Amino acid sequence: MAAYDLDEQEKLGDLKAWWARNGNIVTGIVVVLAIAVAGTQGWKWWNKKQAGEAATLYFAISEGITKNEAAKVKDASAQLLEKFPSTGYAPRGALLAAKASFDAGDLDGAKKQLEWVVANSGEDELKSIARLRLASVLMDKKEFDAALATLDGKHHVSFAGLFLDARGDVFKLQGKFGDARTAYEEALKKLDVKGQQKQLTQMKLDALPVAAVAVVAPSPSPAPAANAAATGKDEVKK
Repeated sequence: MAAYDLDEQEKLGDLKAWWARNGNIVTGIVVVLAIAVAGTQGWKWWNKKQAGEAATLYFAISEGITKNEAAKVKDASAQLLEKFPSTGYAPRGALLAAKASFDAGDLDGAKKQLEWVVANSGEDELKSIARLRLASVLMDKKEFDAALATLDGKHHVSFAGLFLDARGDVFKLQGKFGDARTAYEEALKKLDVKGQQKQLTQMKLDALPVAAVAVVAPSPSPAPAANAAATGKDEVKK
């Protein structure tokens, strides 16, 4: 039993010596791990809280549109973009608010919302939708060069046909029917064969005015009588 106690004491002594050498390191590791776990949990809680508050504002925008409460839409949208810009609700809320502004005839308000989505959204699809709608707003404002510049921006490949169709619309409004025809023809190559948009683009293409072709009339031949008179004069001179 004494030998057993001696062995235990030796092990305990070794443990104490090891702890003396490495205790601070172990304690530091434990503290770091504890902080990491707490930080992760805290980050999850914070994100969940942010998402919940952002969702509330998003649905406030939706409800305001349904009830035609423009002030509510404007206020909820401003809070959403200011307080929760990194959430997925922010660009979606801005798109809703932009449509409400456009429908109300507030083109500047719609433009501002759509520009925010283009500049801040991390989702290519949403940015592409915003660019298309922004181009439409700029067309209504008759800012055609700005509309074309917007359509020249980077967009998701699945939107290629729609962007070309929109370019055709800009050119048509500018009276550049040749460029419009080219854009519509290129759009038809990109659009879904079974989609309704392809039919609409084809209708736009078919409705373009045909360029006038100048026809040069041939010079009229001398009248027979004139020829005869000229011949008679020649004979007299002889």
